Parts: sequence; C-alpha cells; structure tokens
Amino acid sequence: MSGARILGPRSGICPAAALLGAALVLLPGDARAAGQAADAQADAEHTAQKEEMPFKATAGIYRYSGGALGFDVNLRYSSWLGNLWAGYYDSNDTDQRQGRVGWDRVFVLGPVRVLPTAQWASGGFLGGAVAAEVGWPWFVGGGYGRTNEKPYVNLNFDPNDAWLVSAGHRGEDGSVAMLQWIIGERINQDQQVVHAIYRRPLAGGNRLTLDVSYKHGPVEGETISKVGASVGYDWPRFYVRIAWDPKVNFTSDDMWRMQIGMRF
Repeated sequence: MSGARILGPRSGICPAAALLGAALVLLPGDARAAGQAADAQADAEHTAQKEEMPFKATAGIYRYSGGALGFDVNLRYSSWLGNLWAGYYDSNDTDQRQGRVGWDRVFVLGPVRVLPTAQWASGGFLGGAVAAEVGWPWFVGGGYGRTNEKPYVNLNFDPNDAWLVSAGHRGEDGSVAMLQWIIGERINQDQQVVHAIYRRPLAGGNRLTLDVSYKHGPVEGETISKVGASVGYDWPRFYVRIAWDPKVNFTSDDMWRMQIGMRF
C-alpha cells in the first residue's frame, strides 16, 4: 500500500489483479500482491478459523537503505460479506502518511474461484481489480488491476496497474506451490515481477510460507534485475513476516521489512 520513496502511481498493485481474459476462461483466487495473495487464499481456505477469529491485526516496520523508517498498521474483519479492512501508513523520515480502506471476497463458481477487490486511500486514490483461478489440484489463473493513478503508499510492492498470470499445485494437506508473473501496463509497462511461492502446513496448526521474487525493469534510467525473498511463519493465532526487497517499488532504495500480527 509507496513519495518520493514510496508514494506515486508507479508504485504497486493492490495484489490485486483481474481477469486475464475469456480466452483463458480464467477467473485467480486472490487480488493482492503475490505473497499477500497466497496468505489471503490460505486464510480463505480455513473458514472455521475465520469464524472463530474473524479479526486480523498487523503491524509493519519498513527500513530503507538510506536509513528512513516507515510504520503501518492494518485491521481486517472477515464475514460472509468478505474481507473488510482499514490501514494507516506513516513515515516522518519521508514525510508520507496515508489512510486506506478496502474490500475483497472469494466467490466459488464450480471449479472457478473469483476474487474482486476495491480500495480507497486518502488523497483521492481509487483502485480495483478482479482475479481468478481454475483447476484442482493443478490450477492456472490470471487477473488485471487498475487505479485512477493518484498517489498511493504501495505496501504490496508489485505494480498497481498490471496483468497477472499464475499457475501451481494445491495439495490435499493444504500445501501450495505456485508461480506468479506480474506484468505492468500503462505507466508501469516495463516493470515485471515473478514470484515463486511455497506454503506448507506444519504440526500444531502452524504454517510456513516462502516467497522468492525476481524483478526486472527500469530504475532511474537503468534496467535492473534483482532477486528478493520473504519468509512467513504462522501459529494458530500469531504470525510474523520478514522480507528483503531490493529496488523496492522500482526505486533506488533497498528495503528490509517485518510484519507481526494476530488473529482474534
């Protein structure tokens, strides 16, 4: 959810993506950036957990290579209406702050899983997307996201206005291995990010998520190719995410980030 450093319409997708096209008859299972998409899909598959603990609170700390710090809080509520969420980002170091609210929901239409999403942020930002996924245990998906190009603090870290193509395998035990290819369009046409995501349930209701990303595109007149990674660990109630993201949001900054949270 990125000004100089993070703000601007060239920053990220709400991983949000939309229909790849009727030609593929694909409608992916989440409309957030790749790592967040996998996490949201995992939550959607655990309806009992959502009913027992419908709230999910997350706090994030972001450290840029120049030494600047940013902080973010987010609260999500899940019900039969879908996921409703609100968040706020603040960085005194970069003089950036922005509030946001959003909604998304997974619709299951036979073998197809569709997820529309919508988001508003202070400063006049509006964004929306629809993503879809078909097949089991092997699946393919696609999506598309658009914004009104107003400044936006992008904490999803993938292009906002973009196409998405995905494919992978879901195991009976809840494990997932997938690839996601995010291709910027309009103002982000030369930006591409590929994610390799692996999620595995562990004993005691715990869960491990790994996400290795490769980004390619222009940064200040030069074309970069960088590899980043994140690891997440979930307990039944608490969770933590740690990530290294070089040239974050296709800027000159590298970033370390950590998120901690709980369900209740």
